[in-house]
Amino acid sequence: AYMDPGNFGTDISAGALHNYDLLWVVWMANLMAMFLQYLSGKIGIATGRSMPELMREKLGGRARVISYWLASELFAIATDLAEFLGVALAIHLLFDIPLFWAATIASFDVVAIFLLTGGKLRWIERAITSLVSVIGLGYVFEILLVRPDIVTIVYHSVSPRLSQKTAPLVVGIIGATVMPHALALHSWLTKNKIEEGGIEKRRILLKYHLIDNVVNLSLAGLVNAAILIMAAAAFYATGNPVATIEEAYRTLMPLFGYLASFVFAITLLASGLASSTTGIFAGQALMEGLLGAKVNPWLRRIVLRVINVVPTLLAITWGLNPLAILIYSQVMLSILIPLPLIPILYFSSRKDLMGEFVNRRLTNTIAVSFTMMILFLNAYLLIEEFHFA
Repeated sequence: AYMDPGNFGTDISAGALHNYDLLWVVWMANLMAMFLQYLSGKIGIATGRSMPELMREKLGGRARVISYWLASELFAIATDLAEFLGVALAIHLLFDIPLFWAATIASFDVVAIFLLTGGKLRWIERAITSLVSVIGLGYVFEILLVRPDIVTIVYHSVSPRLSQKTAPLVVGIIGATVMPHALALHSWLTKNKIEEGGIEKRRILLKYHLIDNVVNLSLAGLVNAAILIMAAAAFYATGNPVATIEEAYRTLMPLFGYLASFVFAITLLASGLASSTTGIFAGQALMEGLLGAKVNPWLRRIVLRVINVVPTLLAITWGLNPLAILIYSQVMLSILIPLPLIPILYFSSRKDLMGEFVNRRLTNTIAVSFTMMILFLNAYLLIEEFHFA
């Protein structure tokens, strides 16, 4: 979920336009995602219910529940848009076919995954692992090719900078990393892993959840940083501040060879497919938890894809830049993060719900600090955008 086309869009633009200046955001956003995903999973383990289920109980009235569900569907739509565009762009680059037709083919990516895996969760998880491995290995290869400046990387990793020009990318990187649908999903995933055995088994499950979370998101953070580093070394340092994904692909070829461009496109395709499958289960968690509705997740995904296909194809026909669409879809995700985040903070700090797993004072302090930081950056962007409009 944390290595999707949204990361490609924001990280490539950040590196190509601003060198390593926004590398600190990648590390900060990754720490936020790691911490907040852990809290979400802890809710599922401690209560045996997902965050959407708890929200349904807390909101009570049907009108309030439906309003919250509709708002939550906005981040599902924004997420699917990025995944769809990523697959479309990858097909466009790999097979050199017009973007419109590549997007038409990409409309069926989820159906293809379903047919290949038979819709079985175990096979889908294996497919995601394979795709994520492709992304990781691809960017190890790209970094070896561009040979970045290590001293500069370390400096910009710990030197925060924020301006009106960089604000959309700062917020976009946070949205692409601290993904609202992933925060809603992980309480659902962990609650489904609970077995009979009492409190001791829950303690063990929480420990493994923490380890998995740290390992997986550490790897994801390294890959996300590698995307920005590659873009800075390959594009900014060579005087090629690329403005589109297609430019990035074509610029890599003369500088570092065909293989570099090919690996770039393959990793983009893998990220779109991997995140598409994650989105399926996030949508299922939202509908089951908030509405109590048992909907076929694949059917739901097809409906969501249809919602995105028509406006996206129109945008492509009108010549809008897909990279700009990617970035602003991630900005929208960041603005919507409070929808799952505030309930997660509320539920995880309630002793009557969490029992011995309730947040400690330090945990709450860190969680509130991250929340305030996200709200501040979102507000800063909106104020700057409207002020200079």
